[in-house]
Amino acid sequence: MEDKLLNRFIEFLKIERACSVHTLRAYIKDVGEFLTFAEGLDMGKIDSVDIRGFLAELHKRRLKKVSVGRKLATLRTFFRFLHREGYIKKNPARLVSTPKLPKPLPKFLTVDDAVALMGMPKGDDFQMLRDRAILELLYSSGLRVSEVANLNLGDINMKEALVKAKGKRKKERIVPVGSKAMNAVRLYLIERTLRKKQSEAFFLNRNGGRLTDRGIRRIVVKYARLVGIGQSIGPHTLRHTFATHLLHGGADLRAIQELLGHASLSTTQKYTHLDIAHLMETYDKAHPRAKDESDKH
Repeated sequence: MEDKLLNRFIEFLKIERACSVHTLRAYIKDVGEFLTFAEGLDMGKIDSVDIRGFLAELHKRRLKKVSVGRKLATLRTFFRFLHREGYIKKNPARLVSTPKLPKPLPKFLTVDDAVALMGMPKGDDFQMLRDRAILELLYSSGLRVSEVANLNLGDINMKEALVKAKGKRKKERIVPVGSKAMNAVRLYLIERTLRKKQSEAFFLNRNGGRLTDRGIRRIVVKYARLVGIGQSIGPHTLRHTFATHLLHGGADLRAIQELLGHASLSTTQKYTHLDIAHLMETYDKAHPRAKDESDKH
């Protein structure tokens, strides 16, 4: 019975939610863990106490709060689906509260570090041109790594310097790209054309197939380490850097929301905290009274 319900849930996620393979994998893992924990229990009789017991087990395993919160969110979606489809009479996850999570500010690069990273792929062979184009595009457009990996030849308007991005749940948006990034993309495209590969994918791996999300992450991590920025830098860091630098430059928050493809402005507002931190740092360094106060300690 549980296998049947899980399969129906996966179908729902694929068809109605249009979830990516990565997201599907996470949902299946989380629901599977709960079903293993609740083995032997009647699905229709599971209540909030059982779900809290599962969360307590996760805490005993010393899982991070963010991981526990994600698994609870998965169970809410799962039981909401079962309730909607009439498999159960009530949603037992509805009344289970989410653990309070820390809200770390997104990491971003300084302008100097970003420029150093963009210039790290040196040379004019296929790999160097491709890697430079990827780094420039991530920083210049704020695209998600999945959006860059899914780009096709027809998605980049070289004349207008625009990119058509396919975001979450297959939502499309048009994103402008800066001149330096477009120049890097143009040089890569010339080299890619010379290879005469039949693939519609824009960014290719060494074998001529589509470069994956994981492949792009490896590229970013590789050059971040070469620059000496650190191991915790990835494609999403460049997305955060894009948004933060725009905000520092005076860009409107709603415009940044559109560029990032956020469904809600509240998601974009986390960058205002970064901006405030930047302003406070500037104040502490520049204001005479700030210096006087700091000198007393």
